[in-house]
Amino acid sequence: MDTEKEAQELEEPPGCSPLQPPHPWEAVPLASWRDWRWQLAHRLNSVEDLGNVIHLTKEEIEGLSARGRFRVDVTPYFASLMDPDDAACPIRRQVIPTSQELVPYRYEMADSLAEDRHSPVPGLVHRYPDRVLMLVTTQCASYCRYCTRSRLVGDPAAQLGRKAYDAQIEYISRTPMIRDVLLSGGDPLTLPQNVLEDLLRRLRSIEHVEVVRIGSRVPIFLPMRITPDLTSILRKYHPLWMNVHVNHPREITPDVRQALARLADAGIPLGNQSVLLAGINDCPNVMRDLVHALVKSRVRPYYIYQCDMVHGAGHFRTPVSVGVDIVESLRGHTSGFAVPTYVIDAPHGGGKIPVMPNYVLSQSPDRVVVRNYLGFITAYTQPDAYLRHDSSNCTSCQSHILADPQESESVAALLSGRRSTIEPLEVVDAPLRPHSASPEIGALAPAGANGHLR
Repeated sequence: MDTEKEAQELEEPPGCSPLQPPHPWEAVPLASWRDWRWQLAHRLNSVEDLGNVIHLTKEEIEGLSARGRFRVDVTPYFASLMDPDDAACPIRRQVIPTSQELVPYRYEMADSLAEDRHSPVPGLVHRYPDRVLMLVTTQCASYCRYCTRSRLVGDPAAQLGRKAYDAQIEYISRTPMIRDVLLSGGDPLTLPQNVLEDLLRRLRSIEHVEVVRIGSRVPIFLPMRITPDLTSILRKYHPLWMNVHVNHPREITPDVRQALARLADAGIPLGNQSVLLAGINDCPNVMRDLVHALVKSRVRPYYIYQCDMVHGAGHFRTPVSVGVDIVESLRGHTSGFAVPTYVIDAPHGGGKIPVMPNYVLSQSPDRVVVRNYLGFITAYTQPDAYLRHDSSNCTSCQSHILADPQESESVAALLSGRRSTIEPLEVVDAPLRPHSASPEIGALAPAGANGHLR
């Protein structure tokens, strides 16, 4: 927990006192306000709770009162960032349900990314050959209204435990092609510290696991959770990477900057994944302000996700052209490392597909015609002679072919001439085919079954 001296040294937003929690929590001791356990224990989830903080609209009251809606919980800290009078507040819209959330739309899916289909053991998703996603909890500090895994997340009855972890780690141990493991959920940083450390320790003991990643929104929803004690544990398990999730620059407060600094100072490379959301960040200038605020906090903008086709998220979706326009507005107008990759996580389990502006206008054997961000058009002259790479004499090529049987079923196989056709179903199911005899494939829930951090 932060000391009171640390709290006083924080640069607070205008109108806030470093010595007193914001309205309506003025009577709460500052030490309690800065205790992440207090924050979790006092989350807001009802009309009465939230009505004390913001002026709820009719649509928000309907959303909060609806039966069977996706779980609502908002930390007091994150709730304090909401504009009490503006229903279009970008902080407020991300966590407060409205009646729009209850309206179904065409083509929505419960499991839009077909994660259950790619789950060889409960809670583990193996879509790409060399990496897996471990769902280690269904709980979050707060719940995003556009959550990709709203079919599972927030349900305490679908929680994962030791039995699921054992099955996940055993699968990883016996699958040597896996070199990269992403812990997600739910949010891994809501786990008890000893449970999180045990998972990291066990993964680090597997020789072929080269990189462990954590996907978390805790540094944004609950920045006081990023304590020196937690970072001292995380830094023991390098190489450890972390992707956070920020959608709007207003989320990057002094508390968040301090949390991100602690993670960066612990040697953890940080990336950010945003979801493109109508009325929240579907603006080139908002996105530019966001990426600039991120890089100032040593966080590299990594992905902008097209909003997934899940129930309750229809009103957040934008045309794909909006995302392309945002990338166009960033490229050349800011540092290259501040330009995230815009992706569609393809429905039905196709994986992340980058969607970018077209900078190659035409090409021939002699020249490639390209344009820059200002519309300047030029031709790059192709080399007259090129001694082609010979994969049959390349030790790296041969070792990858032997190590990754699925490489023979990819587009790379077409380019190399090893195959002449690919059948789509083979591509979709490829990562799981060597283990397709497992009786637990697709058995993600309810044994324990967003996180858009994937």
